[in-house]
Amino acid sequence: MPNTYFAPKGGHPGQEQLLTDRAVFTDAYAVIPKGTMRDIVTSFLPFWEKTRLWVIARPMTGFAETFSQYIMEVLPGGGSDRPETDPNAQGVLFVVEGAATLEIDGARHDMTPGGYAYLPPASQWRLHNTGQETLRFHWIRKAYQAVEGLDTPEPLVLNENDIAPTEMPGTEGKWATTRFVDPTDLRHDMHVTVVTFEPGAVIPFLETHVMEHGLYVLEGKAAYRLNTDWVEVEAGDFMWLRAFCPQACYAGGPGRFRYLLYKDVNRHMPLKL
Repeated sequence: MPNTYFAPKGGHPGQEQLLTDRAVFTDAYAVIPKGTMRDIVTSFLPFWEKTRLWVIARPMTGFAETFSQYIMEVLPGGGSDRPETDPNAQGVLFVVEGAATLEIDGARHDMTPGGYAYLPPASQWRLHNTGQETLRFHWIRKAYQAVEGLDTPEPLVLNENDIAPTEMPGTEGKWATTRFVDPTDLRHDMHVTVVTFEPGAVIPFLETHVMEHGLYVLEGKAAYRLNTDWVEVEAGDFMWLRAFCPQACYAGGPGRFRYLLYKDVNRHMPLKL
């Protein structure tokens, strides 16, 4: 089955539309539905041409503090020769629509939907939309936590469609994760993966753990347990979870339920705040 990827298009609701929606922000989680991603809430960045973005996560004291996540929209001819202004920031790009030309340390890569790139801190990279269609991609940023004795990871440019998903044990393939980085590679302090549930699959317990999460729904719909609440989510929605927020999932169908997942990993907990 071919993979599909939802991307917001913006626009603005009419005056006749009801205010009622599924957006919610609590002290344990937030749900940002696709219907909130309108023109009026877009942002712009220095040194990016013909580009706007939706900021769907940013570090917030007392909530989720490790990462930011953007949905980038680049028109034909747009892009940047100086995309990242923080030398300590590492990044992951994940393309959902259009095509990108990515250059890392002089090496050129062509990215299409399902394309993944890991960008180490202090990388010299550029990105442009040299095609005829609008380019849309996720950009996840995290300050890299260097550890003495561990090298900085090298850049990676891959595509989900070339990687066999890893099945969760005991699920007969109904729950699987597409991993772009070896989980045992301790140079990495964050993982960005694609999680897939076949219709009827579940997370059969309340996960409660230290990792912060961003979950952007790429395809399908499901009922998701967040803290004490069951919420319905669909393609284009974003779930933002602080550490230790209990979570579970029931993917009732009729099609697959898939999301792009961020989590922080592989480092000691800081003992000074």
